[in-house]
This record gives sequence, structure tokens and C-alpha cells, in this order.
Amino acid sequence: MTQKLYYEDPYKMTFETTLVKTDQDARGHYIVLEETAFYPTGGGQPHDTGVLNGMQVVDVEEVEGEIRHYVSGKLPADTEKWSGEVDRERRFDHMQQHTGQHIISAVFDDRFGIPTTSFHLGKETVTIDLDTDYLSNDLLEKAEQQVNEIILENLPVETKWMSVEEAGAYPLRKQLAVEGDVRLVIIPDTDYNGCGGTHPHSTGEVMAVNFLGWTKSKGQVRLEFACGHRVRQKLGEKHQVLTEMKQLISRPEEQLVEEVSAIIQSSKEKDKEIAGLEERLLQYEALEIISEIPEDGVVHRVFNNRSIKSLQSLGKTIIEETPDVYLILVSEQEHQLQFVLAHGENIDRNMNEIAKQTMPLIEGKGGGKPHFVQGGGRNLLNGADFAQKVKELL
Repeated sequence: MTQKLYYEDPYKMTFETTLVKTDQDARGHYIVLEETAFYPTGGGQPHDTGVLNGMQVVDVEEVEGEIRHYVSGKLPADTEKWSGEVDRERRFDHMQQHTGQHIISAVFDDRFGIPTTSFHLGKETVTIDLDTDYLSNDLLEKAEQQVNEIILENLPVETKWMSVEEAGAYPLRKQLAVEGDVRLVIIPDTDYNGCGGTHPHSTGEVMAVNFLGWTKSKGQVRLEFACGHRVRQKLGEKHQVLTEMKQLISRPEEQLVEEVSAIIQSSKEKDKEIAGLEERLLQYEALEIISEIPEDGVVHRVFNNRSIKSLQSLGKTIIEETPDVYLILVSEQEHQLQFVLAHGENIDRNMNEIAKQTMPLIEGKGGGKPHFVQGGGRNLLNGADFAQKVKELL
């Protein structure tokens, strides 16, 4: 088996070793080495990345008892000696997030009676699922404060290999589901947990934890948080947003929410007013069209960049007032034509049949009720020609 250097020293990022074999599977080309500092995906913690002999390591997985380093590009032939370098920033980030999760889960379980049921370390944030259906703001504030107090205590984070029987002497957070030797992560008086992840030497290296919010998930609560350098990054991002907001809205930070709420409410009221004015304009437009109905009773109009919703509203307004009229409304747009075909209530004809005969002209689709059909397609001919084809069929 490959010697796991990341367990001997989680801070070891460079190493020299000897090739065991190269091969490929469904994931791609991979390398197996006598020893490695690359951590493989497992226990909720993502794999390390880095380079091997200058080749990018894009994935690391433990498969069938061997640690496979998947690399980009074709593997070189007959290379026995390999040197590796782990991405330090990614590794330490994972160490911070994973250890932060241990502390958070311990606080929720021990001090609030809420156990953790699952853990996911994402690229931007981390989540745990907690066995409860609600978290109050007061509880969250207290839990976050207690987690950060444990971090500031700078407690040692120990890892020990031992038998399951020996591990049973510790106040384990949950029953071990393995046989043989187990790796125990110990934060004195805080957490005792079987875990295969990488961790720093002390809680102080986690730096800080910030809860970002929670949502309901499958009858439980999913808590989102960030640890360590991610907290600084999130703070920087939020500060940048606030800075840009203050350039747009000249108010103190504590008044921004109130001011933005007022702007949104004002915008909604204006949108409502505009919608009312547009409806009145549409009524006037419909009356104008009705006043110009030709002798053959077929009204057709071609518009530029008119939305299908606008065509529908205009069409319904017209046929409600003209029971003996056919209506053809077409909108020419950059890459398509849209249309409404309709008739008044005194006419007995299925406009779907007319649409089916004309839609192939524009490779279109559409449908509706017998008296009112809408659709669209490619602008393979101009709106006037399309309207004329429909009129000929009518």
C-alpha cells in the first residue's frame, strides 16, 4: 500500500518517491506511487491538487486499496523517480474548514443537543445537516460565539491510530462503523471523532468561523458557514459590495437596507403605473384599428419588436369588440416572427387549421383555442408577406 505522508505530517507539501505503476480507468490516466502527500477524496473532504513531475494532478482517489493520482495529459514512459508538490493553499483551506466543522458539530451536539448528520466541504462554503427543523437567531449567535471561543483557546488537535476497542475508551461523538485500526481526531474536552481528514495542529489555526445562514433540507436544517481565510474573503467581498452601494446611494451603511427597500417599493409602484398607462394606450390603439376595419373583414397589422404578450392583449381587446372580424397580428424581430390569428364570436372557424398551413413557411410552432391562436418561428419571410399568406387562406 502507498505510504500516506499526509497522515504523518499534514504540512508536508513536497516529496520524492518511486513509481509503482501507471494505468488508466474511466476517470483517465493515473499514477500509483510508493508514498504520497496527496490526500484522496474521502470523509467529506475533497482531494488535493498540485503537480507530479511537472504534470497537473487533477484528481486523487483511493480505489481498490491504491491511491490513484489522475493527471492531465499523456503519461511519460519509463519514469521511475517522481517528485510531487501539493497545492498548499487548497490543502490548508481544507484543513481549516474540516477542523472548523468538527468544532461546530461538537458545539451543536454537546451544548444544544443537535447532532450533525452529514457534512459537505464545497469550493466556496461548507455545509452540515443538523438533526432539527429550526434554528433561532439567538441559538445561532450563541453557537457561533462558543465555536470562536474554542478556536481562540488554541487547543491542540491530535490524531491517533488505535484499535476500535481502544477508541471505545474515549467519549466518542458517534459509534465507529469500522473494524481494525481507526484514526481518532481529538480536541481535548471538545471533540473525539473517528476521521480520516487532514487537520492543523491547533484550533487557533482555524482562525475564525462565520455562520452564513441556514435552509430546510429533507426535514432537517442545512447550516452554511465559512472558516479561516474564507471568512476574510467573504468579508472582503461584502465590503466591496457595500462600498459600491454607497457610491450609488449616499447613505450610511446602517441605512442602506431601508433606502434600498424604499427604492424597490417606489419602482414597483412606478411599474404598476406604467402598466396601467400601457393598458390605456393599448385600448386607444385597439379603437383606432377597429375604426379602420376593411370591407373584407380581415384586419392585419405588422409591428416591429412587439412582444407576443402585447400581441395577445391587443388581439383580445379587438375581437371582444368586433364579432364579425378576422384578425392577423405579426411582430417582426431580429431572428423570428411572432403572430396572433383570431376571429370574433360570430365566426365559426378553427384558426388552428390556418396556423398549421402557414407555420411551415417560418418553421414555426404554435397553437391555442379555435378562435385565438398564437405562435412564432424564424423570419424566413417578412411580416407583410406572412400576413398576406394567412389572408389568402382566410
